[in-house]
Amino acid sequence: MSYTGPGFDPPQSRRSRRGPLTVALAALVPGALLGWAVYASVGGPGDDEGAADASPSVSSPPSASAASRAPSSAAASPTGDSGGGEPGASPTTKSPSASAPAASGPLRGKVVVIDPGHNPGNFRHVSEINRQVDIGTNRKECDTTGTSTNDGYTEAEFTLDLAHRMRALLQEQGATVRLTQDDDRPFGPCVDERARIGNGAKADAVVSLHADGSGAGNRGFHVILPGSVRAGAADTRAIVEPSRELGERIAGSFVRVTGSAPSNYAGGGTGLVTREDLGGLNLSTVPKVFIECGNMRDSKDAALLTSGAWRQKAARGISDGIVSFLRG
Repeated sequence: MSYTGPGFDPPQSRRSRRGPLTVALAALVPGALLGWAVYASVGGPGDDEGAADASPSVSSPPSASAASRAPSSAAASPTGDSGGGEPGASPTTKSPSASAPAASGPLRGKVVVIDPGHNPGNFRHVSEINRQVDIGTNRKECDTTGTSTNDGYTEAEFTLDLAHRMRALLQEQGATVRLTQDDDRPFGPCVDERARIGNGAKADAVVSLHADGSGAGNRGFHVILPGSVRAGAADTRAIVEPSRELGERIAGSFVRVTGSAPSNYAGGGTGLVTREDLGGLNLSTVPKVFIECGNMRDSKDAALLTSGAWRQKAARGISDGIVSFLRG
């Protein structure tokens, strides 16, 4: 997510039914975290929207409620963990962000909206993305530029590549997939429009993709859940519970597939954080979560985020969580 704000200096070369959660679901994330600990002990890769206006609240544990273009990174294929190609390249041909045709499969009839955080062109439109929009609780900037690794691999590049990989995986399951943006517009959409896209699509699940810009030494992923908000145009009461279920399933699957640890600086080790200051969540009327896949400003996390093979695992982990949520 953006922590540098609209003043970010880009690199010169550009290369989303619900009753109470079941006992099994309540145990999902802790079980996955235990799996991560075992994985990490044998040397797995997890071993070694702007800054919030208010401090995020830590969710209780679910059981209780590299280089920008590193030549060594292999770009993954849509169906595997590795393959040929440039590390920053998407495994699929870019297409408009409108809904793509779905294949037959277990998710046929389901609509998933993927929200790649930040537009690669935002930095060229500072005045536009600085425009204040209503998020229910208050007003915030339309969008930000996003963060980047120290070597210049941008969050916008990362989220778009990850979105393409997820789209391919979810379409294989029969879902209809829509992206909020596919680098097919000069800037944006603004955070309020991002929410409206999911609402208008009557999405069964929406996931907003991000990478963090925290300090070095801060590592790991966390999933951001909507808090209960009722103010102005925002009313999240109907989506809090299903969004938590979606987030828990994504967190558990992300740990299992990537081997990455939950954040060591947000969420109290649960990998789950609740916030009430994000327009993309406040204005949503359908189940929605954000995921911060890692910290771009930490060299070890950056090495993962710039790896095509790891990004394919991340896409698989998030997609598996969505599939689990949608199949109940």
